[in-house]
Amino acid sequence: MTHKTKAIVLRTVKYGETSLVVTMYTELFGVQTYMLNAVRTAKRSGNKAAMLQPAAILEMEVYHNDQKNMQRIKEYNWAFLYQNILSDVVKNSIALYMVELLYKTLKQPESNSNLFYFCEDALMQLDAAEKNVAANFALFFSLHLADFFGFKINGRNINGIAAENLYLDLRDGDFVSAQPTHPNFIHGHHAAVTAELLKIRIPAELDQLKLNQQTRRELLFKFQDYYALHIHDFGQMKTLQVLHEVLS
Repeated sequence: MTHKTKAIVLRTVKYGETSLVVTMYTELFGVQTYMLNAVRTAKRSGNKAAMLQPAAILEMEVYHNDQKNMQRIKEYNWAFLYQNILSDVVKNSIALYMVELLYKTLKQPESNSNLFYFCEDALMQLDAAEKNVAANFALFFSLHLADFFGFKINGRNINGIAAENLYLDLRDGDFVSAQPTHPNFIHGHHAAVTAELLKIRIPAELDQLKLNQQTRRELLFKFQDYYALHIHDFGQMKTLQVLHEVLS
């Protein structure tokens, strides 16, 4: 029996001479791994190979068996054809960061349609974003993705706290007015910027934040620490250094 589902490509690994093992986040089945045979041949190269790049959004017809770790694809095609992400160096680096973060947070194969639609929409919004919006997109995505994994940052406790006295406790995910007794926190201007980012629900509003490259860099490292505190074996983001270089 086959099923039709949309999917976001997360990771592609060469297998043998002509095959690929592709990890995807699917609309119906959550994160799944697919074996695609004979896709790296001269006859099938080109457009089909481009569809399997990380961040691609596909429409697929798949064979699915809950008892198997490796699934099969009957057919796949573009669900959304990017105008910029696959060709623009900056937007491509941001998209690769986004899919790596998603890949590292997805530990179970359960479906979550709200999470899928959030990620799909975020990638589509990034593709169309103006330069000043795209520059802050990784920050926006990092904060709001956490909402779906049970460690959402509580941004309600900041009223009346001056920026110089504002701390974001990364262990508890709360803003406080006194320095935590552990080293896992964001302080002052960086905490205030994080609070402003949490208020933004529409990516187009990101152009309201005028941040320099150093602030973005420091915040992304802190957000990486936040995920590592809440997800076992999270490790380091491989795409983070590349992202810093293209945004500098």
